[in-house]
This record gives sequence, C-alpha cells and structure tokens, in this order.
Amino acid sequence: MKNQDIITKTFDTKKSVGRAKNERLAVPTWKLISEGKEYSWTSKLERVNIIREGIPYESIDGISKRINLPIKEVLHIFGLPQTTYNKKRREHSLLSGRDSEVVLLLTELLDFGTEVFNQEEDKFQRWMKKSNISLGGNSPEELLDSVTGIQEVKNCLNRIEFGNFA
Repeated sequence: MKNQDIITKTFDTKKSVGRAKNERLAVPTWKLISEGKEYSWTSKLERVNIIREGIPYESIDGISKRINLPIKEVLHIFGLPQTTYNKKRREHSLLSGRDSEVVLLLTELLDFGTEVFNQEEDKFQRWMKKSNISLGGNSPEELLDSVTGIQEVKNCLNRIEFGNFA
C-alpha cells in the first residue's frame, strides 16, 4: 500500500466544539399524557403553571406503569387510599398542587434515569430497587415519597452520569 492510497481526514475541532455546544444548549422537554391531554414543559416556571392547574388522577396510573410498581405502592407515595383514588379517577378530578408536583418530578426523574442508563429501562428499574450507600442505605424507590427524596435520587443519578459511582 502506497502512502498516497491512504486518505487521512483531519479532525475539525471547531465543528466538534460546535456540535457539543448545540447538544449542551438543547433544552430538555418533558411530556406527560393523561386523559388524552398532553402536558409538556421545558422549564421550572412552565412546571409551576401545570402544577397550579393540576393534572388528572389518572396520571398516577401512568407513573405506576413507568416505574414498574403496583398501583398500591405508588398510592402510598402520595398518601392516598385506593378507594379515594378510584373515586377521584372516575370523577376525572385533578390532583392537589403537591401531588401534581410529585407526578411531574417523577416524570422528570424517570426520563433522566432512563437517559443515564442509556435507554435501558430494565437496568434503571433494577437500580431503583437496590439499596444505595450514597442514599443512606435506602433504595432510590424508598425515597420517592418526598420532593427532597426525589431530588436526592436525581443527585445520585447525576453522580453516576459523570462517573462518580453511587
């Protein structure tokens, strides 16, 4: 093979930096579909508006499916009895502000966790069930009943994403 047969392609640093910058600037969009209505937000202020309007009780069922937990366990996160949930769902009632916020935060957490685990939901769900030293020996699942707990799980996922094992 002669030297002239080898085609070398120079690395274009400016193009690479530009591509990385564009990816970094991409605004994440979260979506939740419940009762045929789509709720989407890209910022905390948009999330606040959705929280104030409230989201349907049916959205809890969607979270249950995404997190792969029985509805009874998810209702425990919200402190809701099964009978109240069934009645409010039938009536197409809206969740309180606090419960709407938890649903939206869980949606963000589940999207982020799936992304951190390279879209491998099975691995992410297994991780959610295992006890974790950085979470005080609790499993991530055990901390989903409070906004602070959800944030701690998100912080743990951040550490994993950047190579600090958690």
